[in-house]
Amino acid sequence: MFSELNFLRQPDLLGMTVRVLLALVCGGAIGIERTGKRRPAGFRTHILICLGAAMTTATSQYLYVVMGYPISVSRMGAQVIAGVSFIGAGAIMMTKWQRVRGLTTAAGLWVVAIVGLCCGTAFYEGAVYATVLVLVAEIFFSKLEYHLLRDTREVTVYAEYGRPSALEDMVSKCHALGVKLVDLEITRKGEEDGASCAVMTLHSRQGATKEDIFRELNQVEGVLTVVEA
Repeated sequence: MFSELNFLRQPDLLGMTVRVLLALVCGGAIGIERTGKRRPAGFRTHILICLGAAMTTATSQYLYVVMGYPISVSRMGAQVIAGVSFIGAGAIMMTKWQRVRGLTTAAGLWVVAIVGLCCGTAFYEGAVYATVLVLVAEIFFSKLEYHLLRDTREVTVYAEYGRPSALEDMVSKCHALGVKLVDLEITRKGEEDGASCAVMTLHSRQGATKEDIFRELNQVEGVLTVVEA
């Protein structure tokens, strides 16, 4: 895009150095945001993935252009996209409240691999643009999402209770508050204490706030704990 950067796109020492350093900066910029939110894949993980992807495509180009090997330049890069999926899957987890966590981090790992491929092929503009857009999505859009969902009428509740009738009392309490029970999952926590747990998806129809719901449910006899899932 920028012809002034053409001398940095050559598969020589200067060009390779710029590619690797840019991959380090882009991967680190995305990863440090994840680290700030205490996510499992953070600063170093994003840097390593971005560096690895950059070196993969840079090596492919070097083998084809400099060494003259009859290989497909895009083949090694395609394997990076498939391989990083396994790392992304490791960042996704199911909480004890049956909620999925880590999807944004997994998607970020996949994107940072793409950024690394851009760096490795000397597509510097694309790497920088993608990094900026990812940071905008993770930092600013997350705040916008929180603002839009702040006043939502739907809430997921995780509750532990010691006797079966406590669940019936919680459901009755929800009806009394004008809260609709949308979904309910019940599991046994353990055989020793005999406690059970339930994950309830509630929808407030008459303006009951989350604070009201949690306060009333915590007052039900036999309920051990009630938290937002």
